[in-house]
Amino acid sequence: MSDEKTAARVWQVDERWTGRIRLPNVEKDTPQDEEWCEILENGEWSKVRFHDYAHIYERPGLYEALFYGLMKCDSPRRVVGLLKDLRTEPDWPQEPLRVLDLGAGNGIVAEELRRAGASRVVGLDILPEARMAAARDRPGVYTDYIVDDLCQPSATTKARLNDMRPNALVSVAALGFCDIPALAYYNAASFVRPGGALAFNIKEEFLDARYTHGFSELLRRMVEERVVRLEATRRYIHRYGIAGQPLHYTAMIATKMTEIPRSMVVDP
Repeated sequence: MSDEKTAARVWQVDERWTGRIRLPNVEKDTPQDEEWCEILENGEWSKVRFHDYAHIYERPGLYEALFYGLMKCDSPRRVVGLLKDLRTEPDWPQEPLRVLDLGAGNGIVAEELRRAGASRVVGLDILPEARMAAARDRPGVYTDYIVDDLCQPSATTKARLNDMRPNALVSVAALGFCDIPALAYYNAASFVRPGGALAFNIKEEFLDARYTHGFSELLRRMVEERVVRLEATRRYIHRYGIAGQPLHYTAMIATKMTEIPRSMVVDP
């Protein structure tokens, strides 16, 4: 693909990943949803977009090597840590966490949730490659793992989630770029009863009032109409971009006060 002039930083940082990763040398910030790298496999370099998760999950160790090794992603620890801190408050519900992990990927967030004491964690993802990677990389961390389109969940999915009676919905590094549409988030949140927790993070610019679509608008409406009550927020460095710049996100924990009206979802 590219030569060493355009992609000179090369690493191998995870023992399960037997190839190599090469980041492009860029002179200015690249939009986050357009970032890419090159990987070396079987003697050949190929280009991989960061948001091509299916391609990445198929390769053992690549996801961790790229996002947690090179890009220093810290979001699972930050979001779950904030939720764990709140649960130490005396007036916070003390029942065991039964969590829906939306945009579950290969189970890194679920691993943090188990460390925080979650009794049940059900993964939700649209990619079968994600479920495969979770079973390969972190067997046993999920109570169940559902692959479905949450914009149109099947009757079987609805039954499985209703039976679980979740009291928390967690979504880490999956909101704001339309990887998970607002309708999918709304449907997932509908399985959490009032009084349950919504834990997530979002790129700080998506909290700006200019963003009147997707999850940004749904969040704004839920807060303004007091459908949810914000309990805590924390600004932090989510990870670094390919140009070396810090990418700031905000971790947020909210209590679901009432059912979310369908009218709050702005369809794409």
